[in-house]
Amino acid sequence: MKILVTGVAGFIGSHTAERLSELGHDVVGIDNFNTYYDINLKLMNAEAVKSKGVKVLKQDLRSVDLHSNLAYDFNYIFHYAAQPGISASSTFEDYFSNNFIATKNLIDFALKCKDLNLFVNIGTSSIYGLEATFSENVAPKPASHYGVTKLAAEQLVLQKSREKQFKACSLRLYSVIGPRERPEKMYTKLIACGLNNEAFPLYEGSEKHLRSFTYVGDIVDGVVSVINKDHLVDGEIINIGTEVEHTTQEGIDAVEQVLGKPVQIKVIEKRAGDQLRTKANIDKARKLLNYNPQTTLLDAVTKQVQWYKENF
Repeated sequence: MKILVTGVAGFIGSHTAERLSELGHDVVGIDNFNTYYDINLKLMNAEAVKSKGVKVLKQDLRSVDLHSNLAYDFNYIFHYAAQPGISASSTFEDYFSNNFIATKNLIDFALKCKDLNLFVNIGTSSIYGLEATFSENVAPKPASHYGVTKLAAEQLVLQKSREKQFKACSLRLYSVIGPRERPEKMYTKLIACGLNNEAFPLYEGSEKHLRSFTYVGDIVDGVVSVINKDHLVDGEIINIGTEVEHTTQEGIDAVEQVLGKPVQIKVIEKRAGDQLRTKANIDKARKLLNYNPQTTLLDAVTKQVQWYKENF
């Protein structure tokens, strides 16, 4: 199969592209290599996926001229590219253009791919809102610009499925951790602070937040399992993550256990839109995809610490 992965230099997109290539697919990845975080980290990810046989192109999805770099011959599209997370440095326009407009342009490109089997939108548990513990048929209540624009992008993609213009599904991912996690995310920052004897900025009260911390390899297992299940998943929204919950404090404890030392903590003002609880309801994923994540929090943290030490 010929497969397009957007956001290929990012955390989860890079792991997915590698896995697809290892499975024998012809994989092309695109990324705009923006400066939301250190571009050298994205370049490092890109080199890693290139070494696995993935072709990597610089392409901004907000440009309507996608065909200048891409042929209309893809069988699958995995759409990761987005303005991520909840960040005070990101404007609404950043979220709108990168999550909504970019998705619309990619859809227009996909409509010209005559052999397209499936468009796989990568969604997020942030679509559900402050509590993300529900099945996929619950009405979403996003509480951030990120969640709102990701919901809008998801609906743009699923609209094409409803119109029978192409097959599509959306996978809502839960609290992904592991090697290549972005530098501003919890575990990479915790590990960096612990190793460099710096204080980790903990949002007030967040130590009690509950999360489905899911190892990136388990996430990729679910994502790639949609291949050859086009009719089964068409039009579906599917949660991908672990059912096991941990508090943020338990995450801190795991990092300290692996590092063998305490991490200094500095409590800072809480931020708006931060989820209080995520717990992946994966009944549908089990039924449709035979999905069964297995990696424990401690094993995931151990792998992430090893990656950090090897690369930084």
